[in-house]
Amino acid sequence: MADDTGDIQALIDLMARLPGLGPRSARRAVLHLIKKRGQLLVPLADAMQSVGATARECLNCSNIGTSDICKICDSEKRANGQICVVEDVADLWAMERSAVFKGRYHVLGGTLSALDAIGPEDLRIPRLLDRITSEEITEVILALSATIDGQTTAHYIADQLGGITVTSLAQGVPIGGELDYLDDGTITAALNARRAL
Repeated sequence: MADDTGDIQALIDLMARLPGLGPRSARRAVLHLIKKRGQLLVPLADAMQSVGATARECLNCSNIGTSDICKICDSEKRANGQICVVEDVADLWAMERSAVFKGRYHVLGGTLSALDAIGPEDLRIPRLLDRITSEEITEVILALSATIDGQTTAHYIADQLGGITVTSLAQGVPIGGELDYLDDGTITAALNARRAL
């Protein structure tokens, strides 16, 4: 590589840090962006700058949007007594793509993990417990990954929620599967066939 490509290499190195992109994929993506500078690179840079300045976490559920309270939490139509608990924002967006769930969400920010020393206080579990009382929640749907850590987290939350209906996704979510990688039909089937824990 020529010596005058420092900025380009820096961009490749940054892109290579993104999930699903390694050094080769990042290099191909950057070269494509440069070739399509007017159509892709400049608008992408503008969009990234705008998102960097305006994106924020919802103070209520931790969804990502451009206001302090997201549209889902702000909608009175979504205040139906149901709250769907997910690991991260990608899972929330996957559930929303299915357009089946009409309640509100709560993003934990991960799962409990003894190996990684992640306990309840490291997640948004205390905030969830507060919301259940303040929002008069009658059903908590645990839409967590079917992994050991996901199931451990689900059981921990269920144990904390005495007296409230707690359900989890059922059919269609494979063991070891993550919501973000499932199609809309699978998510719909899993939500409709949820079961009590």
